[in-house]
Amino acid sequence: MNAFFRILPILLLALLPLGMVSCSKPQESQSATKTLYTCGMHPQIVQDHPGDCPICGMHLEPVRKQTANPAAAGERKIKFYKSTMMPGEISQKPGKDSMGMDMVPVYEEEAGTSESSQIAIDPVTIQNMGLRTAEVTRGPLRKIIRTVGVVDYDETALTDVTVKYRGWIEKLFVDSTGKEVKQGEPLFEIYSPDLVTAQNEYLIALGAGVGSQNLKASALRKLKNFDVSADQIAALEKTHEIKKTLRVNAPRSGIVVEKMAVQGQMVDAGMKLYRLADLSLVWVQSQIYEQDLPFVKLGMEAEVTLTYLPDRKFEGRVTYIYPTLDEKTRTAKVRMEFHNPGLFLKPGMFAKVELKANLDKSALLVADSAVLRSGEKNTVFVALEGGKFEPRTVVIGARGEGNTYQVLKGLKEGERVVISGQFMLDSESQLKEAIQKMMEPGKTQAAAEPQQPEAAMTQPAPAAKPDAEPTRYVCPMPEHSSITYDHSGKCPICGMTMIPAEPETAAPAAASSPAKAAEASEGYVCPMPEHPKVYEHPGDCPICGMKLVPKKSVKPAPTPSPVLKNKPAEHQHL
Repeated sequence: MNAFFRILPILLLALLPLGMVSCSKPQESQSATKTLYTCGMHPQIVQDHPGDCPICGMHLEPVRKQTANPAAAGERKIKFYKSTMMPGEISQKPGKDSMGMDMVPVYEEEAGTSESSQIAIDPVTIQNMGLRTAEVTRGPLRKIIRTVGVVDYDETALTDVTVKYRGWIEKLFVDSTGKEVKQGEPLFEIYSPDLVTAQNEYLIALGAGVGSQNLKASALRKLKNFDVSADQIAALEKTHEIKKTLRVNAPRSGIVVEKMAVQGQMVDAGMKLYRLADLSLVWVQSQIYEQDLPFVKLGMEAEVTLTYLPDRKFEGRVTYIYPTLDEKTRTAKVRMEFHNPGLFLKPGMFAKVELKANLDKSALLVADSAVLRSGEKNTVFVALEGGKFEPRTVVIGARGEGNTYQVLKGLKEGERVVISGQFMLDSESQLKEAIQKMMEPGKTQAAAEPQQPEAAMTQPAPAAKPDAEPTRYVCPMPEHSSITYDHSGKCPICGMTMIPAEPETAAPAAASSPAKAAEASEGYVCPMPEHPKVYEHPGDCPICGMKLVPKKSVKPAPTPSPVLKNKPAEHQHL
C-alpha cells in the first residue's frame, strides 16, 4: 500500500497531457453573451431582451452584444446610466428615470476626459436623424457683392456751348435734342456787333503795312478769343470782306442732351445754348453697405446687367470710392466706368451690379450650413470613424461665394463636417458636458484652478504681463500712427513696413521691471534706415521727427553705431 501511494502522483502527472483529467471550474472565456435591443425611432429605449417599443409599438432591433464579464473579454465597461429625458439625472445601476423611461448606459471611454466631448450614435439612428456631411475643402475665396446702380453721364465728357459776346441767332443747324454731332460741325450762325468790329480791326491791321505786326497780332488774338474758327479767319484774309454773321461749331463730338438755342433768339455772353455729352464711356453710380466697404478696392472688376437686355453683361471697373457715407441709408457711393459700344447703357437706367473681390487664392472653406452660431462662439460637428461626432469651436473669416466661409482656426483640410441635423447633436453635446461637470466637479475645478506649491502661495501674485494681449502693428509715419492693425505687412496708406505697437502700460511699473530695463539698455532707433543712430530713451528722431522704436523691433544695421545720448529735451516726447 505504501508503494501504491508513492507512485500515485506520478500516474496523475502522466495522465494530464492526455486530457483524462479535467478541472471542474468553468472557463471565463466560455461565458454566455447577451444582446441589447433598441427602437429605431426612439433610441432612448434600450433593453436586454427582444420585444416592442413601449412608445410607438415598433419591433425592437438588436444593436450590440455585451459579454457577461466585460473585464475578461476586454470590452467596454459601463460607468453610469443617464436619463434621456431629464438632463443631469444619472444612476450607478440600470433602471428607470423619474419620467418612467429606461436609463441608457454611458461607457468609461465616452465619459473619459480625452473623449468626453465625442458623441457615439449607431448607424440606424444616424439615418433616422437625417445627418449629412460635407468635406472641408481648400480653394480660392471669392466674395460677390450684389447691389443696384444708376447709369450716369461721364462728367469729364460733358461740354456746354456758350458765346462770349452779345448777339442774335440768325440760323440753326442743330435744331433738336438727341442729335449726334461731330467735332467742328456747325451748330448755328450768330450776328454780333462785337464780331463785326473785330473783323474790321483785323482788316485794318492787315493793310497797315510792315510795321504793324503788333497791331495785326492783337486783332488776330481778339478774333480767336471770340472762338472764330481758323477757316473763317482764313476766308477773311483772302476776301477782305466783313461778314454779318459768323458760324459757331461744335467744340467736341457727342450727343445733344440739352438745347436752349432758338432761331432769332438774343443771347448774352455766357448763356448756355447747348450741352453735349460723349456716351462712348458712361458711369454707373452704386450704393455699397458699410460692412462691404472693406472688400471694395479701386480697379476691381464689376459686371452690370440690364432688365431689358438680360442676355448680356457689361464689364467695367471701380474707378472711385466716395469719402462720405449717407447717414440715412448707411451706404457709401461707388463709381464705376463702362465702355458703351452701341450705346446700350443709357443715362438714367437702373442696373444690377456685381462686384467680384478675390480675397485669397487658397483658403480653407466650410459650408455655411455646418456652422452653429451661439453668439459667443461658432461650433461645427466633425464626423469621426465608428459613428462618432466631435463638437469643435472654429474661427471663421469672410463669407465667399457658394454659401461658404473661410476657416481661420479649428478645422483641417479633408475633415468631414455635419451640414444637416447638427442641432440634435448639439443638444446631446451639451447634455454630456453637463453630466461630466456633475460627475467630477472636483476634477473640473482643479483643471480650471491648478494648485500652487505651498512655497509659491506665500509669494505675492505676479502682475499680468502686457504681452498677453495680441500684438498690434502701427505705421512708423507719425501722421498714420493713430491707426493700429492686428497683422504685420505694409501700411495701406503710404506703403511703409509696419512695426509692433508698444502696449500702453504704467510708466513707473514698466521702468522698474527687469524686462523693460533690458529693453532700455538696447536703446531706441529711428525706423528710417538712413538714420542708424541709437538713443538711450524713447522720443522723436531729431533728424526726421519720426517716433523712435525699440532697437530689437527692427533689423540691426551691419555696422551699429554706439549708444548716444538723446538731443536736448525739446526734441523728446516721452
